[in-house]
Amino acid sequence: MAEEHKYSDSEFEKLLSDYDYSFTKGDLVKGIVCSYDSTGAIVDIGSKTAAFVPEREAIVDKGTSLEKTLEKGKEYEFLIIREEDEDGRFTLSYKKVAMAYNWRELEEAKAANATVEGQVVSVVKGGVLVEVKGIRGFIPSSHLRVKSMDDIIGSTLELKILTMDVQQGNFILSNKRVYTEDKEDLKRDTLANIEIGKVVKGEVVRITDFGAFVDIGGIDALLPLSQISWKWVDHPSDILKVGDIIEVEVIVIDNDKQRISVSLKNLEKDPWEEAYAQLKEGSKTEGVITRIKHFGAFVEVYDGVEALLQNDEMVDYQNKHDVVLKEGDKIQVKIVKFSPEDRRISLSLSDD
Repeated sequence: MAEEHKYSDSEFEKLLSDYDYSFTKGDLVKGIVCSYDSTGAIVDIGSKTAAFVPEREAIVDKGTSLEKTLEKGKEYEFLIIREEDEDGRFTLSYKKVAMAYNWRELEEAKAANATVEGQVVSVVKGGVLVEVKGIRGFIPSSHLRVKSMDDIIGSTLELKILTMDVQQGNFILSNKRVYTEDKEDLKRDTLANIEIGKVVKGEVVRITDFGAFVDIGGIDALLPLSQISWKWVDHPSDILKVGDIIEVEVIVIDNDKQRISVSLKNLEKDPWEEAYAQLKEGSKTEGVITRIKHFGAFVEVYDGVEALLQNDEMVDYQNKHDVVLKEGDKIQVKIVKFSPEDRRISLSLSDD
């Protein structure tokens, strides 16, 4: 049996710097496609090792190859869907991000009374199925301008969106004009008056794996998962639901793409400041294990504040007490080092 390695203070500091806490499940990251293998694409996201995109999480439009979807050398936006494996490699999804943005573009097209292009993929009872931006929709027969459906499969149609329910995946279209309200003026007005740091009120209109979209005046602003709360959040639906009216702070504005990102947690008091006043190096406290990784465990030692307990400390404790620590366990820990400027706390286990 291999001997467990004891880290010195300098080694542990290097360990902390090697593992970038900013990368976690549910985060949106940018990465450059490096290469391909038989099952997916290898992407550099700036972590210690390359990340991986399985082919099923890359292809948006059927019939398009992996290499054309994710071109080598180009930068794309990805969702982290699985944290580090034993090799320290993250698993990413391009499809989830692209589909989320596609749904949002379709919602905006509906709101703006704009037309969208869709390709007919099959004839079904009562109408046809079409594919728009990789999303399947339905056109009732009464909303088709064709005399016969015999040759319609494969044709491209200019369409209007009748109704859509993103949560249920329902998407009904027509090639007839059904709406007249134009919201472009409202969007332009919002962009003209918005600024970073401004607190605005909005309605939660959609929830995804990596956050929520909040309508702040004709624009669906992205509220990333990491900006929802200071506490660890598994999924946005644990905190928010569609229809909630919330106040958020604007943190990113991209006028070219008409995209805005907002934060909910910025409107709460920073728990790290309170923790620094309460927790001191050398002091002991009770914590709750929130996540366990191959390099150690994250322990919530103050409401909204997580600290790192290195793996060899856990192994020693488990061997000594013949127990297996798991998420949700309460443990007595000692604050070994508190670096408030880096928002990092390192721990040791206390038997007291």
